[in-house]
Amino acid sequence: MEHDLSPATLAGLRRPRPYPAVSVLTPTHRRDPLNAQDAVRLRNAVAEAKKKLEADPAVTRDRRADVALQLDRALSEVDLSHSEDGLAIFAAPGEHQVWSLARAVPERIVLSDTFLTRNLVSAHTAQRPFWVLSVSADRCTLWSGGVDRVVEERAGGFPLIREQRNFDPERQEWIGDQPSGFRSEDTRRFLRDADTALGKLLRHHPRPLYVTGEPAALSLLGEAGSAAGDAVHVPHGGLAHGTPEAVWQAVRPVLEAEARRSAEDVARSLESARGRKEFAAGVDELWQNAREGRVRLLAVEENYRITVRDAGEHLIVAEDGDLDARADIVDEIVEQCLETGAEVRFVPDGALGGADGIAAVLRY
Repeated sequence: MEHDLSPATLAGLRRPRPYPAVSVLTPTHRRDPLNAQDAVRLRNAVAEAKKKLEADPAVTRDRRADVALQLDRALSEVDLSHSEDGLAIFAAPGEHQVWSLARAVPERIVLSDTFLTRNLVSAHTAQRPFWVLSVSADRCTLWSGGVDRVVEERAGGFPLIREQRNFDPERQEWIGDQPSGFRSEDTRRFLRDADTALGKLLRHHPRPLYVTGEPAALSLLGEAGSAAGDAVHVPHGGLAHGTPEAVWQAVRPVLEAEARRSAEDVARSLESARGRKEFAAGVDELWQNAREGRVRLLAVEENYRITVRDAGEHLIVAEDGDLDARADIVDEIVEQCLETGAEVRFVPDGALGGADGIAAVLRY
């Protein structure tokens, strides 16, 4: 299953496909007992997608068989033992993808000439992905992080492991209880290689970067190159050989402090916008401003959801069972704002006070 939505990957997902490009979205659950029915719900959703293919006169028999096969292959690749909060299956002639999302999604099946990406975009933005590079004299390990964990990322040549040659116990360069070995040219060269590999990765997968290691390692990495120049340093050794949980516990206080500062900055920006009459709140007002490209900064409470329907000039709260309801309007607004260059921040629930879970600073 896919997790990393890079700009290049998103562009590839958004390109037009031969009709039909099928998007199947379904909520999933991380824990018992709610996740007990996830497999049944997913199979039912895929079966419903096949029925829509059967009923669509614009889909030829060969295309129908091809896309149905892609749906089956995607279903076989789903691993619900590692479920997050939502799942997206994309299938089109000759291809399929499965995406796990750390944000709830509505149950939807869409046949179009493009895949439905707004829920992916919103989930990716809310996840606030980041990289952690853990360095030592003999190993550099890359970790991919989100809101509640990190996992080792084996991409871009990582982990980098330095070969130890001509072993001499008196000169062996380790860190830990023994003296730091960050003085030799071999070590400098090793960290320069790590910086080069990191630079290539960041060009294709840009994210905030945190670097952990002994102070001597962090200092030498800074001298070795430029890719890690804007990284936040976390002086903590041993994590290049550590576990994901150990890395998460090391960076968690830094992330929490940054999240608090970010929420405070958003609150100040919104309050200042009120005084300048550049403030907007609520899905109806923000949907209009987002479509017009007027949003400069969008703030969304992390778990804010609302189902609406289009009543002509305005969006109104939908009633249960409304066939015209739009359950992912918040994700639509997030994606539209990002498309027009706005900054999007997810803040803790309740942080926006009386702004109904979503608010913005307008450009004019």
